[in-house]
Formats: sequence, C-alpha cells, structure tokens
Amino acid sequence: MPHPSHSGANTALKLCPHCDAVYRRTALAPGERAYCRRCGTELYRNNERRYRVLLPVVLASLIVFVLSNVFPIVTMEIQGASTQATVWEAVRVLALEEMLSVSLLVLATIILFPLLELALLIYLLVPMGLGRVPPGFGLAVRVMRLGRPWGMIEVFMLGIVAALVKLSAMAAIIPGVALWSFGVLTVLLAIVVGLDPADLWEYAERGEPAYPAAAREAR
Repeated sequence: MPHPSHSGANTALKLCPHCDAVYRRTALAPGERAYCRRCGTELYRNNERRYRVLLPVVLASLIVFVLSNVFPIVTMEIQGASTQATVWEAVRVLALEEMLSVSLLVLATIILFPLLELALLIYLLVPMGLGRVPPGFGLAVRVMRLGRPWGMIEVFMLGIVAALVKLSAMAAIIPGVALWSFGVLTVLLAIVVGLDPADLWEYAERGEPAYPAAAREAR
C-alpha cells in the first residue's frame, strides 16, 4: 500500500473480510455503518467522532494500565496473616512453580501486548493529531493489528472475579487499587479496540489535523 503521505494513496475500496466481495467506500453520516450485501458482515462505520477522542482515551488507558500493574489486586487475610497479590507477583510465582509457559503467557497477554498497542497508538495519534504522518506508519499499524488479538485483559479480569468468589470462602478478601483500575481499563480498552487500526490509513491520507488549534501552535 502506498505511503499515506503520497498523493496517489487510495482507500476508496473495501474488501469484505468474510466473502471477499469488493466495494467502493461511500461517505457515511455519524453513527452509520456499511454492510456487505452478500453476507451481511459489517464493512466499516463512521468513526470520525471516536477518532477525535481516541488519543485522550489512550492516554487515560496508559495511566490506568500503570496503576493496574503497580498496586496490588487484592489483599488476602488468613488466620491473621495478610498477603498482597500484584500482576508481577503472579507472574513471578508461576515461574517459580515451574509453570514457565503459563507465566510467559500471562506476561505477554496481560502486560506486553496491551502496553505495545497503547504505545503504538500514542506514537501514531500524537503526530496525526497535528496533521503529520510519523515514520514507520505502515509497520506500526501492521504490528498493532497482529498483536491486538493477544491482549486479553478482559479474560484476566473474568479470571480474577472467578478466583475471588472461590477464595472468599477460605479467606477475607480486600479488593486492592489494581482490581478497580483493571475494571476501568477493561472499559477503556473496549473503546480503543472499537476502532480498526486499518482505518488509520484513511485518516492519515486526509492529512487533516484532529486538533486544528494545536496544529497551528505547533507550526
């Protein structure tokens, strides 16, 4: 695909991911969606409003992500003894218990891949918000699309809730800061993943700053 900064770049065609039918993009009103006539799959939607607020949501996600990994998830009290559990402690304990593969899986899906996506989005959205395309734009979008299915914070959150329900019969469970921040992070990431990384090509080709006032000050 041509670089977004080239005038000949074109995203006018859209390929259905299920039946491979090809359509020409048409302008949609805010909130509208386009569907495949052959199989009914959603092709694309008007994400203009979401794109404009995506950077603040990503920045908020990064802050909450740090809180989720720094503070304890829960504090457990058993017969007067108290212990705290963090994500990093869980990874370390799994490795010590000779479950290295599970430890690496937790490390990758709960920490590394979500952090990678947030970092790449910030790298792309900050200059794009000023009307510029960052170097390595295409590679960053492709890496983000490949890594997105491996971010499983919502699965981790469900696992935590299930574990706490079972442990509550054996110990006093005190929710930690990270438990609440993981809940907030799950909601924020749901907003982030609502935008297909491939749509960033269209916004990059327009060359229009998402924040015109900031773009004028930068110049």
